[in-house]
Amino acid sequence: MTIKVLAYLIIPVYTIAFTGGYNWFTTNFSVIGNLMDKKLAFLIWGIVVGLYFYLIYRRLRPLVRLRPLFSRLIPAALALLFCAITTPYLPDEMPLKSFLHIVFAFVSTVLLLIYLAAVVWVRYRLNPVPYRPYLAGLASILVISLVLLAMAGIISSALEIYVTLTSAAMAERLISRIARQAALEGRESSCAGYARLES
Repeated sequence: MTIKVLAYLIIPVYTIAFTGGYNWFTTNFSVIGNLMDKKLAFLIWGIVVGLYFYLIYRRLRPLVRLRPLFSRLIPAALALLFCAITTPYLPDEMPLKSFLHIVFAFVSTVLLLIYLAAVVWVRYRLNPVPYRPYLAGLASILVISLVLLAMAGIISSALEIYVTLTSAAMAERLISRIARQAALEGRESSCAGYARLES
C-alpha cells in the first residue's frame, strides 16, 4: 500500500506542485530547486523519490536474481541522487559544481532505468508473454523522453516530470506483477508437494 500511495499520489502531486508556476519547457528541476524559496522543497522531493525507489529495490531483491553489478545500480543511483540534490546548480557562480550536479542527476536516472530494464529482461526471459508490455513501456519512456528533449532543446521540467512519474508507475506495476507471480508459483509448489506426499 505504501508503494502504491507514493507512486500514484504523493510523487505525482508533489512533483507537479514543485514545478507549479514555471514553464515546463524552459526550466528544469535544477533551476527551480536552486531558487531560495524552493531549496527545501527540492530536498524533500529527492528524499521522497529516493525513499520510493529504495522500497522498490528492497521488495525486488528477494524476488529477482540479478547479476551483482545490476543489483548495485539502485544504491548507486540513490547515492548520485543525493549528490545531485545537495550540489548547487549555479552555473554563473559555481560552474564546476553545476556541471557535477548535471552529471550526478543524469547518471542517477540512467542507472535507475537500466536497473528496471534488467529486472524486466530477467523476468521476460523466464516468461515472455506477461513481461512484453513492460519492455514496450520502457521503450516508450525512452522514445517520448527523446521527443521531449528535442521539443525543448534542454533537459526540461516536462522531461523530468515525465521520467519521474512513468518510471515510478512502471516500478510499481512491475513489482506487483512479480509479487503476484511469485505467490502463484509458491501455491503451485505447495500443491505439488502435497500431491507427492499423498501419493
